[in-house]
Amino acid sequence: MRIRPFVVRVLARRPGGSVPAGVAEVDGPGRRGPALVLVGVLLCAALVSTGGQVNAAVAWSPEPGYTSTDTGDGRYSVPLLRSDVPDIGVERVPAAENDEGRDIYYMISTTMHLSPGAPIMKSYDLVNWSIVNYVFDRASIGDSFSLRNGQNSYGQGQWASSLRYHDGVFYVAFNTNNLGGAYIYRTDDIEDGAWQRTALGRGLHDPSLFFDVDDTPYIFYGSGGTSAVRLNADLTAVEQDYPNIFTAADYPGQPFIGGLFEGAQFYHIDGYYYAVIITWPSGQGRQVVMFRSPNLLGRYTSAGGVNTYEARGVLNSNGFAQGSLVPIAREGGGTDWYGMFFRDTFPVGRIPALIPARWQDGWPTFGDNGAVPVDGLFDKPIDLRPAEELVERQRSIVTSDDFANDAPHKAYMDEEWTIPEPPDVDESLLGVELLENPGFEAGAVAPWAAQFGATLGLDGADPATGSAALRVSDRTVNGSGPNQVVNAKMQHGVTYTVSARLKYTSGPGSVRFNLAADWGAGVQVMASGNVPVGQWTTVSGQYTVPTTANLDSFKFAVETPWANPQPPSSSVEYLIDDVSIIGQPVTAEQPAEEEIAPNGSRLDMAWQWNHAPDNRYWSLTDRAGWLRLTNGKVVTGRYVYSKLSNRAELAWFEEARNTLSQRTFGPRQSAETRMDISGMKDGDVAGLAAYNRGFSYVAVKRVGDTFTLGVVNRGQPFAVDLDQATLESFLPGTTVPLGDATEVYVKADLDFASPTGQLWTTFHYSLDGLAWHQLGSRVGPQTLDGSLAHFMGHRVGLFNYATLATGGRVDFDYYLLSDTLTAPGQALDRDDLDAAIAHAETLRETDYPADAWAAMRTALADAKTARAGEFGTQNQIDAPERALSYHLARLGTLRVAAELPVTVTVQARCLAGRAYVAVQARNDHGAPVDIVLETGYGTRSFADVAPGASVYQSFGTRATSVTAGSATVRVTGSVAGEDVTTVRTGEHPGIDCAG
Repeated sequence: MRIRPFVVRVLARRPGGSVPAGVAEVDGPGRRGPALVLVGVLLCAALVSTGGQVNAAVAWSPEPGYTSTDTGDGRYSVPLLRSDVPDIGVERVPAAENDEGRDIYYMISTTMHLSPGAPIMKSYDLVNWSIVNYVFDRASIGDSFSLRNGQNSYGQGQWASSLRYHDGVFYVAFNTNNLGGAYIYRTDDIEDGAWQRTALGRGLHDPSLFFDVDDTPYIFYGSGGTSAVRLNADLTAVEQDYPNIFTAADYPGQPFIGGLFEGAQFYHIDGYYYAVIITWPSGQGRQVVMFRSPNLLGRYTSAGGVNTYEARGVLNSNGFAQGSLVPIAREGGGTDWYGMFFRDTFPVGRIPALIPARWQDGWPTFGDNGAVPVDGLFDKPIDLRPAEELVERQRSIVTSDDFANDAPHKAYMDEEWTIPEPPDVDESLLGVELLENPGFEAGAVAPWAAQFGATLGLDGADPATGSAALRVSDRTVNGSGPNQVVNAKMQHGVTYTVSARLKYTSGPGSVRFNLAADWGAGVQVMASGNVPVGQWTTVSGQYTVPTTANLDSFKFAVETPWANPQPPSSSVEYLIDDVSIIGQPVTAEQPAEEEIAPNGSRLDMAWQWNHAPDNRYWSLTDRAGWLRLTNGKVVTGRYVYSKLSNRAELAWFEEARNTLSQRTFGPRQSAETRMDISGMKDGDVAGLAAYNRGFSYVAVKRVGDTFTLGVVNRGQPFAVDLDQATLESFLPGTTVPLGDATEVYVKADLDFASPTGQLWTTFHYSLDGLAWHQLGSRVGPQTLDGSLAHFMGHRVGLFNYATLATGGRVDFDYYLLSDTLTAPGQALDRDDLDAAIAHAETLRETDYPADAWAAMRTALADAKTARAGEFGTQNQIDAPERALSYHLARLGTLRVAAELPVTVTVQARCLAGRAYVAVQARNDHGAPVDIVLETGYGTRSFADVAPGASVYQSFGTRATSVTAGSATVRVTGSVAGEDVTTVRTGEHPGIDCAG
């Protein structure tokens, strides 16, 4: 999106254009270094009008986009993109099957709990990518995808998409861990069309959609083994199962097989079926194994039912693994194959790499004889014209934004959902105990039953209350314990207070116990807590039953958390007493039509929300040119990770729903925004975050009438039970009282390379955008969350949440990116901006399509206005320069063929009874040209015809008459340093000279 002239509007220019004291920038990747001393003003009238000093000495040669690793010399480095793009699926649309007349590649990725989700990225060269669409706006309107009623989808949601193009239709298959299993989406317009959704009604781990040579559709899936389902012809239902076509156990002794064994992608190449799978053998790194067979279904169609899939390790280098094979068409009908595999590069994320393959005896080897060095260089597989190369290098999957609401409209923004009716609640089942024999005073164990081998018995020696407790012994696994069936008692949408008193006398110093529900869809932890050895402890919590629960097969159980291998807690003998489930009056939040309906605001596709947004509480239209985040509810501190068996709590920041975020990019990144905080309410917290489960943020907190700026840092280890207020308190030495200021500028500098594998973030603030101050020391390190509760790369987000009351708002003016971090002793670098402005002024409107020219001129006006003001950070320079450079590069691919102006006159004449064709051409160009006059009766050339001069030749026909015809004039000269030839034709009438 373009960057409007924010600098003039928000920054007062300083005399002499000096850099504010104490403010400087450190060189980023690819930067030219400190700005040259400006010795004068470019005297081009158009540039003088900017009022800023412009250095025209540097030629325009724009840096690649922030997520491009294109070196500009026909090579690229791996991994690509330098951003989180995991679980890659890539599909080619051949030139003959698209309107652009060249091969187009599309890529899809995992985005889990983010909304919109399943991004569609596009490339012509497989190296540079941009986001062109999303498959869905919301994967669900239920509680877990909407951070509603204590539910969340952290670490869950949409996973491992498979993208296929077949018979003019694009298909996407992906699995959801907590949203009803696998789905298939389809459209005939992958960039702008609406997607039709089909639920398959079952989970399919890491699905790979595959159309056999006879067009039969299958989905291959699995972890530890590869299974398949055959779909019906219209891909709406499963027709047949083929479990365990091949498994890791089928390849004993193979050193490259072990662990994971998932993420299969299937292809048919030269008569064989190939599967690409990630494995992780013990003591080794992640790697790629390929399997091949002449039979797609292996043992299901082979003679004797034997496994027909051979296996071979094809890539074991630096952890590059899981992804797709990518075909590249070559002249003569051949095909080269590359692998698009990702590499774990946290905290940035799982980053893709395009790796060439060499085939021998029907098997590929990837990289340089199997080696793929990190930051290694490879030749680009597809050659584009120089102008196309330039614009492709400008592409990125992150962007600066001015929140001008000028993003293109996409069909996913109009996604339609049916709002369910509120649950019909039986109030007679609320406020009463739903468990039978909850205190074990009935003189019997029943109706409690043992599960997973446990032994249950009454114990009167040490009850918590009353005469007896329940003793649970002979435990061998975490699930060993008591359960009670509560069919037809629990109710959808009702929140239950769940509790139990527990005690054990031998074992670890403390044990975590889960009070869990099971209705056949996996264990759902309702409440949990740590119990210290030797004392009765109450474990309690609240749980809202989702609409997906099967109320006719609902079992309540008490367990300890699962782990592999089984932890010591799995064998602890314990006592339980005073168990309780009581339904609360219905106050559960229900989805609303206005929450889901489009609100007239369109964000750039680089943005995603933390879970599905509530469209009532964000806007780009309430205040033109600003993003407004309004608090629609108050954080509770009662949200927990439903994916984790230990039922760990969420921080307030993680509970905040309408957090807007983009990917981070490495190795260094800076993000800046301006906040209007005048609409905040008491207890509100708003700011700029670099986040995952571990997070750091700079924020404004309002307490009473006092506004304070400060830094929060949450690192590992992650506690299970949180005091959210303490966790998100400001770090000492980072707080700044804002007094009566209503606006504040904040900046986050993210460093992923000091050292590699860690994120350290430094925060800065300003009250005028010019004079910046560091807030304490850098904070970190942030690393991968080993629990996989947030299994994605770090993101940068804009957020606002309420701790006391709803209705508070914060407005964000812009989001400005740079790859340059603040550091002392380095001047701001204006060279790229100056070069882009100067280059733009050399172009001619007549050479380009009107709409592209207008877009460039708008970006140029913004850049010139910014240049006329003063800068406080490199972000304020880089954002308008990047926007302008992209439009300049795009113009290069759209240039209308230059023409030389010439006036041509052709006549037929009679002379002495003979017919002649007379041709005259006038040079209307501002420089000399060469002119060639051509007729059917001869040719005449003229060199260096001066501007305004004419040339003439009368061609004799040697006949007394001539029929109507034409003459051709070829004019050759130079336009903007390029040799140009213009051809004109002139018509002449017939003539008869005999009479």
